Amino acid sequence: MKTSAGPRGLANLERFDLLPQLRAGVRVLYEGSIDKRGFNADWDWWLYKEGKEWVIFDAEGPGCLYNFVQHRYPDSEEPTFRFYFDGEETPRFEIRHSEFGHKAPFLSPLADAYLGPEDGGRGPIRVVRSFVPMAFERSCRITSDIRLKGAAKGDGGWGHVVYHAYTEAASNLAAEERLQTFTGSENYERILDMWRHVGRDPKPASEKEQTRSHHDLRLAPGESILVFEAQGAGSISAIEMKPVDSTLQPGESGSWRSDLWIRAVWDDHEQPDVYSPLGVFFANELGENPVGVLSHGLRQDGSGYCYFPMPYWTGASVELVNRGDSTLTLAQWETSFLAGEDSRYLPGESGYFRTSAYYEPKASPGADSVIGRIEGRGHLVAGHVTAHARRTGVISCEGDVRVHIDGNVTPQVESDGSESWVCYGWGFPTPPESNPSSAYDGLPDNPWSMVRLCAGDWYPFQRELVFGIESGEFNNQYLRHSGILFYYGLDEVGMTLTDELNIGDPASEGIHEYRVHGDLGLYTLDSTYEDGSNHKLEDTGRELEGASEFSVSVQADNRGVRLRRRSDQVTGRQRANVYVDGQLVEERSWYFADRNPYRRWLEDEFEIPEKYTAGKSDLRIKLEYVQDGETRGWNEFYYWVYSIR
Repeated sequence: MKTSAGPRGLANLERFDLLPQLRAGVRVLYEGSIDKRGFNADWDWWLYKEGKEWVIFDAEGPGCLYNFVQHRYPDSEEPTFRFYFDGEETPRFEIRHSEFGHKAPFLSPLADAYLGPEDGGRGPIRVVRSFVPMAFERSCRITSDIRLKGAAKGDGGWGHVVYHAYTEAASNLAAEERLQTFTGSENYERILDMWRHVGRDPKPASEKEQTRSHHDLRLAPGESILVFEAQGAGSISAIEMKPVDSTLQPGESGSWRSDLWIRAVWDDHEQPDVYSPLGVFFANELGENPVGVLSHGLRQDGSGYCYFPMPYWTGASVELVNRGDSTLTLAQWETSFLAGEDSRYLPGESGYFRTSAYYEPKASPGADSVIGRIEGRGHLVAGHVTAHARRTGVISCEGDVRVHIDGNVTPQVESDGSESWVCYGWGFPTPPESNPSSAYDGLPDNPWSMVRLCAGDWYPFQRELVFGIESGEFNNQYLRHSGILFYYGLDEVGMTLTDELNIGDPASEGIHEYRVHGDLGLYTLDSTYEDGSNHKLEDTGRELEGASEFSVSVQADNRGVRLRRRSDQVTGRQRANVYVDGQLVEERSWYFADRNPYRRWLEDEFEIPEKYTAGKSDLRIKLEYVQDGETRGWNEFYYWVYSIR
């Protein structure tokens, strides 16, 4: 299986046609205003104060910001956000809350603002959002000149950052794979042109593209019709559809949105790669109003489009299936594709376009609704979630989205409410709403349906991805969720667990030749994770102010190694230098800036580049504590060691 760094930073968002490409050394991470007690008080957002500024984001190592959101009352004090890169003491860029959508490169529609309703005097709330890629080679810090706190009128601190963390800067690679720190003078015109034309194919045009059309399709109950078939290699570049009646009729019996399904199989796989109701496939499960994002949706005339590239290498078949009790009709179905070498995608270097199993409408009282569970290796590119409460007038959007990647108990992506995941805020009171990367439809607050395109900040996974959402503030409401995930993937996993070290267990410490310098002693912690459950875990670990060393086993043919640590996040800004066989990993230190004194268990990770591990079956790891902020030591309870394949 081949992988490459692929386009990064700005180039990653420009190249919509390369979404299928599997990328090496990328993780998606999140920082935001999550209630540390696990309830719904999500309105405080800061990590620590430095001088006169409040730090709201702090990451070390190469990466790229892809999504920034902050909620504010219009009559509250206006914050100025400052962006510091690569350890600079002077901000390289700053922007006021009121400048989103107007100050280059934060221009609409790549960055803009949403103003919520009065809502009986609680509102309005102003939500600013940005999808402007801002790359950094060594580090990034974002600050606010005021403290972002409180839910009282005139206050407001909700917000988040979603970003990619790269294992290495890849400065020795091809031009579009190199990472160069944001300067503010980058040319965003290509992206802006794409984003200004939602409903038009964002991929580069090709004269070799072919089209197959079907008209006046009529499907009896239980009937299926083959609408596309191909032998050999190729890729579907666009699917477009026109219903007979373009007028949306929500809740209609025998609706094409719910009863007509698309089923696609690539390369004669035993299970369908794509199997979805058409309403979800075209981003309109409820069908109250036409909404759409860059990749898929419904236009105002009711016609549907899907521009996700869908590669295959030995053949493809696409069927429409009537799963309802009434005869269904479509005016037109059109499939555009490229054949053979013109398809642009090579086997093993790209993933198949797939959907998770459709999550049928149901409730999961007291627990997150698991909309999708994906296994194998790949990256999530879009998600769709619909919710129904028992009655009207219920604010049903407060549930956090939680995305767990590769078995990590700590969510790698989370949101302060459902609406925040799609970069709106204050509920879903004003449908329909849409921007090129996210949209929602429905009736005010209940029911609602949201879709999020992850065009730049796609979510990579090496073993699995689990996407869940709360019902209400802390799973305290009855909600029926439905939904689906869109992703590119392969069945084989991308990393293997090759070793585990249990700190405090004499046998495990002996096997791994564990040594510690500056030992502050063992202690036992009984606490919970930030995963939304109340499951308590008791474990014994160690705190140290010097360094710990241990030997671990890895696969000799590894493409790098990932270390995962269970730790106590009672204090923030834990930092350690990482050495492999005596050599300092120069790309970054192991650093986690956030803290949680209530739900104290944390699983965080450190990815060691291949150049330190290639050809080795055993590694000697040294973690050297570096004092930063309030910390007095480095703590460790358990280590998992994964070999990247």
